[in-house]
Amino acid sequence: MNSFSWKKIIPHVIAISVFLIVALVYCSPALEGQVLQQTDIVHWKGMAQDAFNYKAVHGHFPLWNTHLFSGMPNYQVTMDTKTLLPDFGRMIQLYLPKPASYFFVACLCFYILGMAYRVNVLAAVLGSLAFAYATYDPIIISVGHETKMLAIAYMPGLLAGMVLIFRKKYILGLAVAALFATLEIGAGHPQVTYYLLITLGIMTVGYIINWVMQRDFKHLVISLSLAILAGLIGVGNTSQSLLTTYEYSKYTMRGGKTVDLSEDGKLTQTKTKGLDENYAFQYSFGVGETFVLAMPGAFGGGSGEHLDADSKVVEKLTSQNIPEAQASQLATSLPRYWGGVSPFTAGPPYSGAMICLLAVIGFLVLGIGEAGVSVSNVTRWWILGAIVFMLFISWGSYFIGFNKVLFDHLPLFNKFRAHSLALIIPQLLLPLLAVLAVDKVLYAENARTLLQQHFKKIIYASGGVIVLAVLMYLFNDYKGAYDTQIMDSFTQQAGADLARQILDGMIADRKAMFGSGIFHLLWIWAVIIGLFYLYMKDKIKPAIIVGVFIVLNTGDLLVVANKYLNKQNYQDASSYQAGNFAPTAADQEILQDKDPHYRVLNLSTGDPFNDAITSYYHRSVGGYHAAKLRMYQDIIENQFAKPGVGLNMGLLNMLDTRYVITRSQDQQQPAPVVQRNPDALGAAWFIKHISYVNGPIEAIKALDHLNPKDTMIMDNAFKVAGSEQPVFDSLATIKLVSYENDAIKYATSAKSNQFAVLSEVYYPEGWKAYIDGKATTYANVNYILRGIAVPAGEHSIEFRFEPASYYTGQTLVYIANILLWLTIAASIFVLWRQSRQAKA
Repeated sequence: MNSFSWKKIIPHVIAISVFLIVALVYCSPALEGQVLQQTDIVHWKGMAQDAFNYKAVHGHFPLWNTHLFSGMPNYQVTMDTKTLLPDFGRMIQLYLPKPASYFFVACLCFYILGMAYRVNVLAAVLGSLAFAYATYDPIIISVGHETKMLAIAYMPGLLAGMVLIFRKKYILGLAVAALFATLEIGAGHPQVTYYLLITLGIMTVGYIINWVMQRDFKHLVISLSLAILAGLIGVGNTSQSLLTTYEYSKYTMRGGKTVDLSEDGKLTQTKTKGLDENYAFQYSFGVGETFVLAMPGAFGGGSGEHLDADSKVVEKLTSQNIPEAQASQLATSLPRYWGGVSPFTAGPPYSGAMICLLAVIGFLVLGIGEAGVSVSNVTRWWILGAIVFMLFISWGSYFIGFNKVLFDHLPLFNKFRAHSLALIIPQLLLPLLAVLAVDKVLYAENARTLLQQHFKKIIYASGGVIVLAVLMYLFNDYKGAYDTQIMDSFTQQAGADLARQILDGMIADRKAMFGSGIFHLLWIWAVIIGLFYLYMKDKIKPAIIVGVFIVLNTGDLLVVANKYLNKQNYQDASSYQAGNFAPTAADQEILQDKDPHYRVLNLSTGDPFNDAITSYYHRSVGGYHAAKLRMYQDIIENQFAKPGVGLNMGLLNMLDTRYVITRSQDQQQPAPVVQRNPDALGAAWFIKHISYVNGPIEAIKALDHLNPKDTMIMDNAFKVAGSEQPVFDSLATIKLVSYENDAIKYATSAKSNQFAVLSEVYYPEGWKAYIDGKATTYANVNYILRGIAVPAGEHSIEFRFEPASYYTGQTLVYIANILLWLTIAASIFVLWRQSRQAKA
């Protein structure tokens, strides 16, 4: 115990305490038991509620969800995984309430990265707070993107493990990398992990060049081997989720499509892989809009923000003799945001003006005194390369030549949309460069001499950011993406002259916003240069400088963050439950029906296919999920509401849609009302005739006038044994015996061979059919349903959902768990042995 050094550990304890205090102060309502009102989480609770009800009875989550899109795998909503590991995620979050836990763990992970680079503790604190409170984080938390936030928060931890391995801290690096690979992948947001892997790949290439130039091939082989091993452990620990998701993705919107609806409404057959290009490149970030990384209000903030009452628009309108009150009212209805992100952006991804300026300084100073492929040179170049590459991706459709190549050729790239998300990598790497800059300028050996020799270069490099902003200010036309619509709308309402005055006022406002951002950037630059100057003259200590940086930058970020995540986002738990999930009179009426099999279509929400709250109580025909089954999406696009036709009742009948919720005609308080559909066909029925078609287009078109009670559509490609035309038996019956998420039983009786249509979504990966206990085949019928040939006589039919990917994944999880424990034990042993050697 005498060798234990409190002097070494106290700075880290203080740093972690700072992270804890800032998180708890910023998220103080959570300490009072209040919860965030988050749209995506509300929908997730809706789609997951049936699974939680099931678990309360059976002790585990089901594998199939009956309440979403007429049925889909539940492991895309929530799932159980048996593990030999404790909940490391909650442990390092200190079991804090949400969202304080997210901000704290983001700080902690970046701090670990700072320690991997062996930077000063205060510099690491600066970067940690900058990374955690960059405004993209509170914005995504406010709307409920919690898995995305966790995946972002763990990124620095995985990067730290790689840095340790590459710096020959092999065993410790392996343990850190394996642990954070497990947490990163396990967070469940593949797109974040994908962008991080690209970044790690760029980093690895930089180090490989360094090792080859230095002919350090042994280190190259060891490092790459351990990095791959860490990745495999992370993949293994999350393999149950990965395998089931990979299997499912092939059948979803992200796996491509075979049917395309052209602009003239005609169906054409196609064969694509991944998302539709137009859909994938929604939420592209404007090239000039990149300045919001350093100037948050330069493009107006978020799509939901409006101009102020003292807008330049008011000045323009009052000059045209419009009353000021009327002009102010009109101005406050106009959008502030004038960037290119479409269809919507919740707010700017602001990383901090100070961090951006310090990052530029970091790129400069890391190259000072370094030559060739030194580690510092490699570091600055791989960071720059990763930032530039990710900016190109974030520009999406605005940099389509580059991104189209990636979309067509880079593996998995076409599975993701909203490529503006790539800005999370600059959010990670800009603070890292800033931290390395502060560490070298203030804490490196001969730091003051370095600053004295290169002070002018630092002024010019950092000042260059402001010069670029000024050039943008001078040469920008300040046109917005929606100006044409605004002009057309006001031209119709008030005439072209007044519409032009309104748009001219908006342009003046935009110019003022951008100018204000430059002023903000300028005074922060002056603070940085001034403090460095005082240090150079030995007038101030480094700790004071970094302390000022921490307070100013964190305060700056929190001021912006508070616009998007503040006390108004919270409410007490009872109000949250009542406001989101209190059953309406329509819900209560439907719940009186205790039949285990019927579905509900809720038209009262506006769009039933972007609503999962209905799923809280009912087996919904609609739902809300980012990865719907492709064939179900085809039906949504082509059959649920055909132009000029309305609802396809045959389709609703075969989905056993017994209840449709609409809105009452009361103009004052329209309430949800229930309409019962007497023609819903139930859980299963025998058909009289099979109509064979060739290909998906014929199958979809055949649904136009289908009478599903008598006729069934089958693609010739899905013919199974016994699918010849049935012999009609008016006395034949098929009855639902039991209906659970993962197991369905029917009883049949017929004098001749029959063919049954089952009102269950067709999904071949895991659903197995048995007749009298013997495995049998079944078919895809009516485009989205299951059909099965039934022999004459009395029989028991059972369907069980038993996806092999789920059980294979569980075995791999156990193996990877053991490997992770071994790496953790080995790292502890190595640290203990090093401590013993130090004592000796």
